[in-house]
Amino acid sequence: MIELEGVPELIDPVMVAAFEGWNDAGDAASTAVAHLDREWKGEVFAALDAEDYYDFQVNRPTVWLDNGVRKITWPTTRLSVVRVGGDKPRDLVLVRGIEPSMRWRSFCNELLGFAHELGVEMVVVLGALLGDTPHTRPVPVSGVTSDPDLARTMDLEETRYEGPTGIVGILQEACTHAGVPAVSLWAAVPHYVSQPPNPKATLALLNRLEDLLGLRIPLGELPEDARAWQVGVDQLAAEDSEVAEYVQTLEEARDTAELPEASGEAIAREFERYLRRRDPGPGQPPGGHATESGDATYLRDTSSGRTRPPKPGPGQPGGPAQPEGPGRPGPGRGRPGDRATGEDGGPAGAPDEEPDSDGPDSGPADGDGAGGPHAQD
Repeated sequence: MIELEGVPELIDPVMVAAFEGWNDAGDAASTAVAHLDREWKGEVFAALDAEDYYDFQVNRPTVWLDNGVRKITWPTTRLSVVRVGGDKPRDLVLVRGIEPSMRWRSFCNELLGFAHELGVEMVVVLGALLGDTPHTRPVPVSGVTSDPDLARTMDLEETRYEGPTGIVGILQEACTHAGVPAVSLWAAVPHYVSQPPNPKATLALLNRLEDLLGLRIPLGELPEDARAWQVGVDQLAAEDSEVAEYVQTLEEARDTAELPEASGEAIAREFERYLRRRDPGPGQPPGGHATESGDATYLRDTSSGRTRPPKPGPGQPGGPAQPEGPGRPGPGRGRPGDRATGEDGGPAGAPDEEPDSDGPDSGPADGDGAGGPHAQD
């Protein structure tokens, strides 16, 4: 039985989750949830028992010093609550942790238990994949769902992916079977610059989340970090003629594929976002506003004293791989000149794309979070 006596009654709550590991290319998704937690001063109220879900030889605990006293932080998943102020305040339940090593069904059931007790109206899971997308163009973000009605009402893609999946796909399906509306937002990270962090992909996920939930998210220094990241990658690409030529090929393919998108709905969405940020409304600062409830008492996870989950230890898998939903790049990823293609012959990374015909190289079979198809080297 889940008891949440220390959590106040929530207003129109939405659960937003992200997990480090297989579904988190460039750490873009987990960094997005961390940004929300930091900007809106989230208070941790629960943590899942690390013994139940993690292999500590894969995700190792870390030792740290607190005023000379040695303490241990265990890999786990923590839940926090933030209150978004404004004319129509609402609450977000933030879920942030590491993809579990085992017992995925129990893991999802426990999260859904919290969602039920808190009255969560919808679950949004953030993910990031490696794709054939140039770093010089806007980061593609695909919104997918298993619910046909939700796909129609919220202008989302209905996923038809078949193949190996990560905890993002398992949690979304668990929500669907439990009758909880669920959406996954996927950012495509350039495969040739997959090392974290990737602030540009994080920013794209937050912008898409803004549109989905109708919120104004304070971005802080993230836009400047995204610009600095792109300038840095530009400089690195310019030093290698082969990479520069490959990036140009990706740019041409992207521009050709998205030419019709350069007008109409795409411009309308960007203009609406601009207006929301330019005119935040009476009594609100630009970019969003967070309020703290003075009479609210939150339960804290006392096992570590920290509100942020640990970073993966030396034993964690090398990086994320292509998940379900937005598609997967082909086996040529990582070599300039080799490009993956989708069903229609265009670049991979489009929503609802089928797996490669030759099948995945490797991947988690039954809840194994270690590695995945086309995992990062």
